[in-house]
Formats: sequence, structure tokens, C-alpha cells
Amino acid sequence: MRLTYRQVQYVREVARLKSVTAASRTMNISQSSILAAINVAEETTGVRLFYRRQGHGMELTPAGQDFLISARRFLSAGEEFNRSVKGMDRETTPSLRVGCFSPFGPILIPPVLKRYIEQNGECQINLLEGDQSELRNWLTAGDVDLVVTYDIGELFGIGVTPICRCPAHAVLNVDDPDAGRSSISMKRLSRKPHILLNLPETSSYLLALLDFAGQRPDIVLKTRSYNTIRAAVANGIGSSVLNIRPAETSPDTPSLVRIPISDDLRQPTLMVADPYGDLKPDYVSAFIKALYDYLAELGPSRFAVALKKHEADLLYDPPKF
Repeated sequence: MRLTYRQVQYVREVARLKSVTAASRTMNISQSSILAAINVAEETTGVRLFYRRQGHGMELTPAGQDFLISARRFLSAGEEFNRSVKGMDRETTPSLRVGCFSPFGPILIPPVLKRYIEQNGECQINLLEGDQSELRNWLTAGDVDLVVTYDIGELFGIGVTPICRCPAHAVLNVDDPDAGRSSISMKRLSRKPHILLNLPETSSYLLALLDFAGQRPDIVLKTRSYNTIRAAVANGIGSSVLNIRPAETSPDTPSLVRIPISDDLRQPTLMVADPYGDLKPDYVSAFIKALYDYLAELGPSRFAVALKKHEADLLYDPPKF
């Protein structure tokens, strides 16, 4: 029996949700159809794709993980085919589905989208903003064509294009005694009341930075919003640690000061992840180019807050397609 496109979708959904029951609800199909798809996939490949473990649901075997990588490529190719067919109707407006790390929504993505539209023509854009886990799920489920995020937490997708490094920096109120410093250590920063960007996986990374000083600061506010952190620091509630500097279209208020951190810390990479690998559709490559060119024109001193000695190494080489 041949494995169909729809059955591959069923298998992907079971892998994502780790449950036949949940996949059945999501796909609006019977559990027997889901199980039949798994059986056909295993018969076709000659390998076992899932472990069935009580209390742990459906977990991919190593062979199943390899199958899922190929399945994502196959399903992405099908989605691109459908998109191309629809594009033959000249009255149909092209579309682009972008997922982004939620802080990037207001402070980075709009000028990139403007550049993309100017270079590629009218386009209907669907922007989904979420945390690392949500972005990973959207990419796996085929809900987005690409995601813009940091390389924090688990791996993303098949194709990853690094754009630039974004070192952590301190965000202080202008009246803070250290606001005039050229840099600040994590030890000194840990003595101040702290406002934490409380997003899954991201908060673990930020807390690890704070632990670098050997003394975790008093966390006075946790929020999922980058803009709330800016407002809280501007109002003198505390200090914070962030990575990217906002675009000029979303500037800080005069009450904020951003200062490089003097410690040698890991520098997260801002990247684009997609399910296409080396076979990227033109519209995905065009978006990646628009993002890279925008940040390259800004330059490290305007997209990051870093020590001068690090600035020359922040931007990766231009992507090649």
C-alpha cells in the first residue's frame, strides 16, 4: 500500500502532539485512520517509527525522527506546490506566513516586512508572534513558512540561516547611578531589582546569565512583554537584561539607558528557521535577504548593544541561496 500525502500529515501530527487521540481531534479524523497511517508508514519504511509507552504517549524512535525530517520536506514541497498553483491566478495576492519570537513583533519585524513588500510587490502577510515552544510547534505543524528567533532552547527545523549575534546587555533607568558607565558587570547588575522577560526557554537562558554573578538578584517583576519591560524600567521599577536593540521605528524613551555587559557571556544568534533546508522557495529566500540586508544596513551599533571589540564579529556573512 502506498503512503499518501494525507497519511504523512497524520504521522507528523502524532509526532507533534505525542498522542493519537490528540492528533485525531486536531485533524478531525478517526483514531483508526491515524493508526492506519502509522502502520502504512512503518510498512513502507520497514522500520518502527514510534514507541508506544504508557503514561508517555507516542515517542519517536531514532528512525522515526529521520522519517519526520523527510516528512517535513515532503509536506513543505506539497504546500509550495499548492501555493504555486494558486499563484497562477494573477488576481490572487501572494501570501507569506511568518512566525517570530514575540519581542521581535513590535521592535524588528515591521521595517523588514516593509522592505520585503517594496522589493517583492504586494503580499498578504500573516504574522504569528510566540515563544520558542510555540514557534517550534507552528513550524512543525506547517502553520508558518519560516520563523525568526534566537538559537535558544531546542533546535528548530531543517533549514537554519544565522543572521547576527545579539549579546545580552543591561537596561537601566536614566537616573540609575550606573547609567553613565561604559559597561557593567553581571555582579554589579545582580545587586539591582530585576525585571525578567518571562517566556518559556528564554527565561531559563536569562536566569542562567544572572546566576553567572553567583548571586541571583531580587526579581521584582516578571512579564512576557518586551515593551512592558521598557515601560517598567523607564518608571524606575528596576533594571533588566535584554538582547536586541529596538528598531528606530520603535525607539526607547529618554528614560532608558542601554549598557554593554563586560562579562564574557554566550551571544545568542538571531536566525531564520524553515522546513525547506537547501530547497527554499524564492519567497522564503527573499524574506531572509530582506532581514539580513536591513540589519546589515543598520550595523551592529544599531541592532545590538555590545563592547566595541565585539561589534565586528556580530553580523554573519550574507546568506547564499
